[in-house]
Amino acid sequence: MTRILMLIALPLLTATTAMSATFLDGAYGEKEGCHYAKTGESSGADVFFLLNDEGLTTSTAFCAFCAFSGNPEKTATGFRIETQCESEGEQGDKEMVELTKSTKGYTIRFKDGTSWGPLPKCR
Repeated sequence: MTRILMLIALPLLTATTAMSATFLDGAYGEKEGCHYAKTGESSGADVFFLLNDEGLTTSTAFCAFCAFSGNPEKTATGFRIETQCESEGEQGDKEMVELTKSTKGYTIRFKDGTSWGPLPKCR
């Protein structure tokens, strides 16, 4: 009986995991971030932002990658998801961020009040 339940549950767990991994409807960013999303190569620009299902990559005065983890929580205007940022070899604390969608794209809001965006959908 346990074996039968495992055979039934495993595909359901796999499907749930796969669905939760993709929550955005594509990549979002400004010109340079979208170039990186399409080619996997930097354009050499000093400033770029890229938002996708893996996290947020940015290069401004410093380079940072904020990795998403866990399942995104749907909100009335977007999502809440746990993230942990790393910059210049330093890893920050895990925190929940808000991804708010508008007609102009997504805005990312951190608990300290920092916000990035809106980032339009890459074409």
